[in-house]
Amino acid sequence: MIIFASICAAALGSVTISPWEVFSSVWEGLVRPGGVLSESLEYKIVWDIRLPRAVMAVVAGMGLAVSGVAIQSVLRNPLASPFTVGVSSAAGFGAAMAVVLEFGITSNPKTMVASNAFFFSLVAVLFMYALASSKKGGPTMMVLAGIAVMYLFSAMTTLLQYLGTESELAQVVYWLFGSLTSADWGRIAFVGGALVISLPIMMWFAWDLNVMAAGDDVAESLGIQTSRIRLICVTASAFLTAAIICMTGVIGFVCLVAPHMARLILGSDHRFLFPGAAIIGALVLLSADTLGRTVVSPLEIPVGIVTSFVGAPLFLYLLLSSKQDKG
Repeated sequence: MIIFASICAAALGSVTISPWEVFSSVWEGLVRPGGVLSESLEYKIVWDIRLPRAVMAVVAGMGLAVSGVAIQSVLRNPLASPFTVGVSSAAGFGAAMAVVLEFGITSNPKTMVASNAFFFSLVAVLFMYALASSKKGGPTMMVLAGIAVMYLFSAMTTLLQYLGTESELAQVVYWLFGSLTSADWGRIAFVGGALVISLPIMMWFAWDLNVMAAGDDVAESLGIQTSRIRLICVTASAFLTAAIICMTGVIGFVCLVAPHMARLILGSDHRFLFPGAAIIGALVLLSADTLGRTVVSPLEIPVGIVTSFVGAPLFLYLLLSSKQDKG
């Protein structure tokens, strides 16, 4: 299904390419690189522009979805997401610092925004966890601490936007929209590597997360170290989300909607919930990006805006449907 959706996404755009031409171009690039088709316009469009974008949408959608599953599970909050613990606001602050102050973790202007976003995302999560741990709090304290951290970094980002020039403000705002236009194979490798590292860690604790859904007291009575699992899963989720955001900008609602859709279809067993949410997240983000590229072509709507427009009513529908089912 994902492969079919990716081929359709690569076929659609300002220049229409048939699905067969997309398949032929992909096959030519994989089996016979440098062949006859490699000089054609369709081949260059597919391999240089649309295919990297589609693959990035798939990988990023998977990562955001499984991160949402992990955060919602360990915090036992259906409205929680990696953004709840301050990841997105901290990433926005890091990007704004690089653009407005020209200060970054790295001195290379090409990587300063991404490296700042990645670094401050992890700092926000560590800060949140330190605040929650200082009071020996559980999931509720972590959510409250995350909200406090989120507002703190949002305020600092707003201050930098106020101090910046019109050009700098436009750069920061565009980054905060979230977009896949800068997708290339190097960025895909970075995000894919983060997914390969983080997903097995989360999957390893699938049984423990199933038990923790009944409460910390029940889980601890069965010998499960809830605090340790919560720390590991939150860290893995934040690491994966930070790796995605620093390459794409802020893309919301995928990590919130995809887990709920997966639960409605597959139930709450995390052995199936993680892979199911990954597939749904990939399809949601890939569809949103394709819609943003084509609905007002040749103009393009950033995918972060599309996911918000589509995700908000979809999320409300899921909430209402779930409530009716329980009644």
